[in-house]
Amino acid sequence: MTTPTAPRYAGLDGLRAVAVLLVVIYHLFPAWFLHSGFVGVDVFFVISGFLITSLLLRERPATGRIALRAFWTRRARRLLPALALVVTVSATLAWVIGGDVLVGLGRQVLGAATFSYNWTSIGAGASYFGSAEPELLRNLWSLAVEEQFYVLWPLLLPVLLLVKRPWLRALVALALAAASALWGFAVAGDALTRAYYGTDTHAFGLLIGVALAVGTGAGGRRPATGWTRVGMPVAGALALVALVAVASVPGGADLYPAIPLAASLLTAVVIAAATAPGAWLGRALDVAPLRWIGERSYGIYLWHWPLVVLVTLAATGAFVDTAIPVAAGLAAGVLTLALSAVSYRMLEQPIRRLGFAGAGRAVMARLRSTPVRRFGAIASLTAGLLVVGGTTAAVAAAPAVSSSEAVVEAGRQALTAASVAPAPPTGEGVSDAAPAPDAAATAAPDAAATDAADPDRLSGDGADDRSATGADGRPRPPAPAAVDGTRVTAVGDSVMLASAAGLLARLPGVQIDAEVSRSMWAGDTIVQQLAAQGALREYVVVGLGTNGPVDAQALQQIYDAVGRDRTLVLVNAAAPRDWIPGVNSDLAAFAATHPGVVVADWAQAIAPHPDMLAGDRIHPGPQGGGVYADTVAAAIDGVANQRAEVRYQVELIRWAADEALRSAG
Repeated sequence: MTTPTAPRYAGLDGLRAVAVLLVVIYHLFPAWFLHSGFVGVDVFFVISGFLITSLLLRERPATGRIALRAFWTRRARRLLPALALVVTVSATLAWVIGGDVLVGLGRQVLGAATFSYNWTSIGAGASYFGSAEPELLRNLWSLAVEEQFYVLWPLLLPVLLLVKRPWLRALVALALAAASALWGFAVAGDALTRAYYGTDTHAFGLLIGVALAVGTGAGGRRPATGWTRVGMPVAGALALVALVAVASVPGGADLYPAIPLAASLLTAVVIAAATAPGAWLGRALDVAPLRWIGERSYGIYLWHWPLVVLVTLAATGAFVDTAIPVAAGLAAGVLTLALSAVSYRMLEQPIRRLGFAGAGRAVMARLRSTPVRRFGAIASLTAGLLVVGGTTAAVAAAPAVSSSEAVVEAGRQALTAASVAPAPPTGEGVSDAAPAPDAAATAAPDAAATDAADPDRLSGDGADDRSATGADGRPRPPAPAAVDGTRVTAVGDSVMLASAAGLLARLPGVQIDAEVSRSMWAGDTIVQQLAAQGALREYVVVGLGTNGPVDAQALQQIYDAVGRDRTLVLVNAAAPRDWIPGVNSDLAAFAATHPGVVVADWAQAIAPHPDMLAGDRIHPGPQGGGVYADTVAAAIDGVANQRAEVRYQVELIRWAADEALRSAG
């Protein structure tokens, strides 16, 4: 008794093409209009749920059972060859490039090999929607979800078939889909990636496809009617347009699982309409270009993400983000189509047709054939050994943490070391500067102690006041100011944290409170707490523009908490993120309209020195931290010099007036 072949439904190859194009455009050109193009994955889920259930529904009546071994063997033939090729080639290329792209590669390869990528990523705390240092094989999470479905669903379908009426079966499947979506809503509030990656929280698309298959009797034939020929195709076409509209919704990730759920329901409408007897929509979707892409959609999906990561990294030295160069996106797209086409013809189709053992025998036959065929077989085997070896080397060479994590941790250690350093005896240390909070670090060198012991030596801004007038009493120009760190409070994000060693060296005694992923809103709370404790110093440095747009209200509240008797120094941001120009513009505008506020132009200072940044092109290394500290110190000293110059001009005018009066007398 033979196992039925997979049913051929009109329009589904074209719908696969739509799905993969949504995802690929979303990833390769994130600044374009498909802001929520990740819903293409949900289109795949619905198609898979529908097709696999339809196949099993056809097989059970034909054979009296579901042949699990044969089913899983067909799935392995379909999925494993292209997956193995993509993983080994991508890992080998990553090894050639080296650096941060190798971080976590061993876990990723393990997740790919065991179809548990989604759960290993959740366990490692990875983020799907984060663009800083993305995982090389990130897109394999959805393949893991589908494979888990392929393993479990043939075992569970007989239980569903105990329900006799098709509409009740569909209702049960829809209830399970609703439960998955509701659970996704509950989890997403606290852990978006957990909700997105989780099989339990993202199974609704697969289950909607199941409901469509069992509810419409997809295992058998239905008669064509006027509704299936005209009405349903029109509804399906409208649903397809709506699907693209949903994929264009800005900020769709924040609306999970609402946006993917809407896309899944619309996909079900398109499938029902395209596969209806006599429907024109199926034929329309099966036009040659879409069908070509749809047949290769699996390979296209597998290749596109590793390629865009590697191409962008090789071309720009930076990871993918919301500003991928168009040329890099186009190059990755062309390579994706070429490699997926070669893989489909030379690897995937032969193994689907011959099986693993049959493909092995075909290779052996080539080795005993003509010299040309023998050379091709040897070249293929050699290439396979090389990429397996390259993958092994890549896993072995993978660093434990990324370069950005390393520099941030180095900054944290610098703060810890400064906070536990022995303080000088009372009366010889930092004069009357406010104490730092627990999370801050301060350090005062001998120079600061000397200056504190001789307060007449310094002016209010650190300039040397001794011999401030000439022999004739004329005021002398002020010496360049150098504000001591004991007069500075700094509140910032991970960029400031990575620069902590540089700040402590350039501004000894500086009070630093910096942490990862901190926003302007968090800074507002911290500055207000320091002000309430009387712990704010004369110069307050705020560097909080890296992690998102600046909130005007939070910035104003920081300004109010700092007060008019202190100087607020706003450090602008430098990062390959689309909100950075707006952040820097807002900070400059705020400084221009608020007295006592200046901008430390970190963006301009670090722009000529990308080599001083970590692999994410955001966090400074040791040299970059020095540039950050010099930029902050220069802004502070600039304020002090400006004040000293004003005092000098006032004294000069006063002296000139006195001289004029004496001359007149």
